[in-house]
Amino acid sequence: MALFDCTVNATSGNARALTYETAHGPFQTPMFMPVGTSATVKGITVRQLEELGAQVVLANTYHLSQRPGPEIVAEAGGVHGFSGYQGPMLTDSGGFQIFSLEDTRKLDDDGVTFRSVYDGTYVRWTPEENMRIQQLLGADIAMQLDQCPPYPATREFVQRAVDLSSAWAKRCLAAHTRPDQTLFGIVQGGMHLDLRLESVRRLLAIEQESLAGGGRRFGGFGIGGYSVGEDHETMFETLGDVARALPEERPRYLMGVGNPTTLVRAVGEGVDMFDCVLPTRTARMGTAFSSTGRMNMRNAKYARDLGPLDAACNCPTCQNHSRAYLRHLVKQGEMLGAILLSVHNLHFLIDLMARAREAVLAGEYPQFQRAWMKSPAAKDY
Repeated sequence: MALFDCTVNATSGNARALTYETAHGPFQTPMFMPVGTSATVKGITVRQLEELGAQVVLANTYHLSQRPGPEIVAEAGGVHGFSGYQGPMLTDSGGFQIFSLEDTRKLDDDGVTFRSVYDGTYVRWTPEENMRIQQLLGADIAMQLDQCPPYPATREFVQRAVDLSSAWAKRCLAAHTRPDQTLFGIVQGGMHLDLRLESVRRLLAIEQESLAGGGRRFGGFGIGGYSVGEDHETMFETLGDVARALPEERPRYLMGVGNPTTLVRAVGEGVDMFDCVLPTRTARMGTAFSSTGRMNMRNAKYARDLGPLDAACNCPTCQNHSRAYLRHLVKQGEMLGAILLSVHNLHFLIDLMARAREAVLAGEYPQFQRAWMKSPAAKDY
């Protein structure tokens, strides 16, 4: 396979199994990507990520641009050399972080000015500057700079976000030149299906114009602006139509979603890739995913429970430690508790998507989804 080639290995219903080639090797979908905001998945070593079967790891442009700075990362050999992780990596643009800090940023057609959460200094980003930073960071996949509207928001506000994101997508694609890195466009449009489909059409038109002028195409597409406060059913009113409006031969990435049931349902709608801080963040709060639903390890009922965390799981945490021990670590505030629960929660989502792929390859994804939706776990997510 050539660099950034995508092969559709199988479909089952609307679910897909893809293989995508990057400079640091291929990855296969459906797939969950651990989030390493500052070039580290909190509490997890590179070797553990490899053992868990992580295929792509995320890093955040906003945070790395502020600390330690993209030039230092580039000197270390990019985000791969800096972190030591040699599999495929993705950097999000940092746009979500900027727009979530509404009180400290100023937006205009040309770009955005924001105040750093680290030292309070003002920083100016244009789409071109964002591309410069992401190319220095050197991940295999970069994301365009976009505007992510909150929920709820007026239709006028969401339309403005589509307009701005589309204009910035064109500028990002023109500015992105690194040959061993690809750029994903991002679909916005809030909960309005017509605005979502307009965003898709505009991205594809931008791509065609670029190709006609001898430029590049988008390597895939992010679907942003979901899981920003709306309930899951509201998201699913439009998600499937949006996913299936995107090109069949490239990955579709639902950004910032890590709820297990949402992942299973979204794969059934034609989504391929997911990321979220949820598995490690909930682990640090003492909560574990399991085949029977969420488990609060602070609960007194686990104090004398010497069984595994989840009898259906073969991760290192479940193979080697009891519920009683994990509760003890959590109650004592021991960092090992958060680490072991993070290992388990990451394994849970990575393995869930690996089983989803097996079901697609077998032509049995609708059956897989129905079985999950009837399981005890589905009712708790």
